[in-house]
Amino acid sequence: MAEFKYDVKDLKLASEGLRRIEWSQKEMPVLNKIHERFIKNKPLNGMKIGACLHVTTETAYLAKILKDGGADVAMCASNPLSTQDDVAAAMVSEYEIPTFSIRGEDNDTYYDHLSKVCDFEPNMTMDDGADMVAMIHQERNELIDNMLGGSEETTTGIIRLRSLASQNKLKYPVIAVNDADTKHLFDNRYGTGQSTLDGITRATNILWAGKTVVVAGYGWCGKGIAKRASGMGSHVIVTEVDSVKALEAVMDGYRVMKMADAAKVGEVFITVTGGMNAIGREVIKNLKSGAIIANSGHFNVEIDIDALEDESDSSKDILNFVKQYTLYDGRQIFLLGEGRLINLTAAEGHPSGVMDLSFAGQALAAEYIKNNNMNLNNAVHSLPVEIDKEIALLKLQGMDVGIDILTEEQEKYLSSWDIGT
Repeated sequence: MAEFKYDVKDLKLASEGLRRIEWSQKEMPVLNKIHERFIKNKPLNGMKIGACLHVTTETAYLAKILKDGGADVAMCASNPLSTQDDVAAAMVSEYEIPTFSIRGEDNDTYYDHLSKVCDFEPNMTMDDGADMVAMIHQERNELIDNMLGGSEETTTGIIRLRSLASQNKLKYPVIAVNDADTKHLFDNRYGTGQSTLDGITRATNILWAGKTVVVAGYGWCGKGIAKRASGMGSHVIVTEVDSVKALEAVMDGYRVMKMADAAKVGEVFITVTGGMNAIGREVIKNLKSGAIIANSGHFNVEIDIDALEDESDSSKDILNFVKQYTLYDGRQIFLLGEGRLINLTAAEGHPSGVMDLSFAGQALAAEYIKNNNMNLNNAVHSLPVEIDKEIALLKLQGMDVGIDILTEEQEKYLSSWDIGT
């Protein structure tokens, strides 16, 4: 193995990590096709990609594809509790990718790992939450002059980047992979929906049938969670601050109410707002004893954990991912996964079959930045529609699904204005 810097838990875990990475590849036909082309054409020659992503089997395969496409890659985790240590070990030992990622790392180590990737002097960033971009803009701005661009994976990251851009402080172009149809319509909805319930089930082994489940936020993630909880027999309540989304939830068949009212009847609470304190102090004061609260938004600020601790007489860990808080009035509230992403804290994250789409967007965004960075201003850009549609078509082909093609006559009709009744 070539000498390079890394920080992972134990390289002896690499063989198990490699087996799981190779298993995930079987569910990723789009990335397999892209991998074949990247190996042959090396479209990323000259790229140095600093990636801050959840270190999972699917991420490892993406990193290998980028490297086999000609890029140098360094990786750190985008969440302290999302790393799969065997995968991180395999990335170092088997793929020789500098990786700085240990499950359960403290806050100082997390940011030190970010800094280590910055030391790699990347000319492209690949983010899930925009922590890499934030560090470069705040602390490592010597890297900006050589930066070709970046890509962002998640809604929370896009919110941060658009805020930066609105203040004219974004110093290089970023592709909003999250906004691609093949990402948010599938990863956010089907991936988050399935993996969130998987994480809560693994942490608690609750029976979903008959439970009153409160979903905070009815974006694509919230829609996916609500649908799957309902499909498992739960009574779903949605809370929202957006009137259109709230109306949509009502017409999708869910009860919609203020969180203050939902607190009094809910049994399981899941936050996916992308904001902070969706479950705040006043909500905590009204929760039923036995309430389970979990977060599937990117950062652990959606539940006001400080307020929960202030309102509690005592707390203790009772299961691997379950902490029991006993409030001063005797009520017991159960917080899952330290308020972090429960689908990655207590489970394995999204299924490979849906990450196939998201990471195809990341791989092709890197290629697009390589070829078009001179024409991109310092803003948040959409992934081109033609790339989005290419990903969808490759996925359909991998699923052995065919679709129709417009005839010349149909195309003419759709592009005309003078053909009426």
